[in-house]
Amino acid sequence: MSELDWLATITTLKLAGITTIILLALGTPLAWWLSRFESRWRVVIEALVALPLVLPPTVLGFYLLLAFSPDALPGQFWQSITGTQLAFSFSAIVIGSLFYSLPFVVQPLQKAFEQIDQNVLDKAAMLGASKFDRFFSVVLPLTKTSFITAATLGFAHTVGEFGVVLMIGGNIPDETRVLSIALFDHVEAFNYSAAHQLSGILLIGSVIVLSVVYLLNYKQQYAQASRSKHASKVPNAQNNG
Repeated sequence: MSELDWLATITTLKLAGITTIILLALGTPLAWWLSRFESRWRVVIEALVALPLVLPPTVLGFYLLLAFSPDALPGQFWQSITGTQLAFSFSAIVIGSLFYSLPFVVQPLQKAFEQIDQNVLDKAAMLGASKFDRFFSVVLPLTKTSFITAATLGFAHTVGEFGVVLMIGGNIPDETRVLSIALFDHVEAFNYSAAHQLSGILLIGSVIVLSVVYLLNYKQQYAQASRSKHASKVPNAQNNG
């Protein structure tokens, strides 16, 4: 790998790491709200969260590029507080990645939160646990596998970004040039040897990520099945006694 490819690797890992951390911080309360509260706006918000799953990345990137330009209000506001242009910057691709990878973090967490028995939370409240205590002492331990899955999917999806990053970040080495763009450059230059190397890295990484996700899901299903089997045996034992 060339020096530029190593810089692209570092930029990609940095982008995916920052994006995943922010998404977990923002996506957790959003997923909790979607799973627990009834509102006429819930369906609309769920559709907006899931939009990147069906929306072409270039469409999202195009509208973000317009919003990040110095002529638009978000771009003007950013420039007024930072003194730098938002479009074609590392900050721009982080913000774009937040939109693009949001459903891969929110949806696994929402599904896990929906499976929590409300009676368990009610019993914790009766024992004097506050909302924050209930979340960290009851919800978090029950859904830790889903948090790992959400973080893994969010990280992996960000690593594989291309259209959004290219639209709003361009191709600036050590700033916005990520692995997917570096791969595209090698193919355009007919440098298939370097393209094979980067493709192999991305392919192996994707297989590892998916294997981890499926393994965690299998373990969670097995644990739930074991708990259900144990719970069914307890009443039978009491009846026999």
